[in-house]
Amino acid sequence: MVVIIRALIMATMAICLISVANAAQGTATFYTPPYIPSSCYGNQNNGVMIAAASDAIWGNRAACGRMYRVRCTGATNQGVPQPCKSTSVVVKIVDYCPPGCKGTIDLSKEAFSAIANPDAGKIKIEYTQV
Repeated sequence: MVVIIRALIMATMAICLISVANAAQGTATFYTPPYIPSSCYGNQNNGVMIAAASDAIWGNRAACGRMYRVRCTGATNQGVPQPCKSTSVVVKIVDYCPPGCKGTIDLSKEAFSAIANPDAGKIKIEYTQV
């Protein structure tokens, strides 16, 4: 019995490590203040390292409060050929980016600026839930 339990624990750990290692890919845009009210928290201020989720991750409000590590991986247009900064940012989902949203995640301007040149407007990203 102990051997079976150990095997299950090891399998679960391997699955967790694989899922963490596989970041999702998408695009990011940004929006500007005011950041309240928001779909998730109404008039509660959640700071500036925040984001709005598109339908790809919204999940009928399930994304509210989730934290994502977002890293710029490249340009999506010819305007700024190398927009990325060599850092990532952790953001909290506080809002919904409605249909027609031009990115997977719509970052606050401050969060976008931390990982890329805002003149790019839209970037390619990798993101993982933390």
